[in-house]
Amino acid sequence: MALELAKKQPSVIINADSAQVYADLQILSARPSEEEMEGINHRLYGYIDGAETCSAARWAKDAKAEITAAQKNDILPILVGGTGLYVRTLLDGIAPIPEIDAAIRSHVRGLEIEDAYSALGKEDPASATRLNARDSSRIKRALEVVRSSGKPLDHWHAHMAGGIADSIRLHPLVLLPPRDWLYERCDRRFQIMLDKGAKDEVVRLMDRKLSPDCPVMRAIGVPEISAWIAGSQTIDEAQAQATAATRQYAKRQYTWFRNQCPSGWQRWEEIINNDNLDNIVILLQ
Repeated sequence: MALELAKKQPSVIINADSAQVYADLQILSARPSEEEMEGINHRLYGYIDGAETCSAARWAKDAKAEITAAQKNDILPILVGGTGLYVRTLLDGIAPIPEIDAAIRSHVRGLEIEDAYSALGKEDPASATRLNARDSSRIKRALEVVRSSGKPLDHWHAHMAGGIADSIRLHPLVLLPPRDWLYERCDRRFQIMLDKGAKDEVVRLMDRKLSPDCPVMRAIGVPEISAWIAGSQTIDEAQAQATAATRQYAKRQYTWFRNQCPSGWQRWEEIINNDNLDNIVILLQ
């Protein structure tokens, strides 16, 4: 859809997917290949080494620079991707959370998820209610913020700064295809990745001996294929786990975009195909 829009006027397609920023995740993130880019300029794809962590704040800063450069050259910037937090950070700004005390961070990161969630429920109940009880990274982030700053996340989120929403004209479109169609594609995803060389991609990641906390090591498909390579599970078990994880992620993502995006953002709830591409492009103009 972005390609069709980009063919109608000078454009640059800017990645807004938290997995596709990493150079190490070409196949496992379904990052577009040079052939799939069809000669159109793509930015912020595969530009970060897997040993690093790309935060929403870092991506928003990089995206802002790409958007500014495009506008200076009278080129349309098209943001594409499924990481809603990245897009909202770019539009609404960043919470001015003070630097986290190193000792507090070390202690919180060492907690078991159950203990961290229990503590968060007492120290920042609003965040505990909002977060999934198994979302280790976000739970520990909220806990270290309230312990280090003395104020819960909601306090800092009420003082967002640096967003570009007021300085641009935005034409948003949220894609919400039929769930049965979406889940069927989720079920096929793992085999498609294997056919394209996902196993070799994971072998290269394992050879780097990166920290298990690196986002690239937690991307869907990496733990499952790693376990298969290590011999701790069969390929069938890896496929079942990866498929279940993909479905669960898609469900959370679908719910987030349906409920968290402003009501004024247009929604498209049909399957995208060649017959309705022109209608979608018209919606965005």
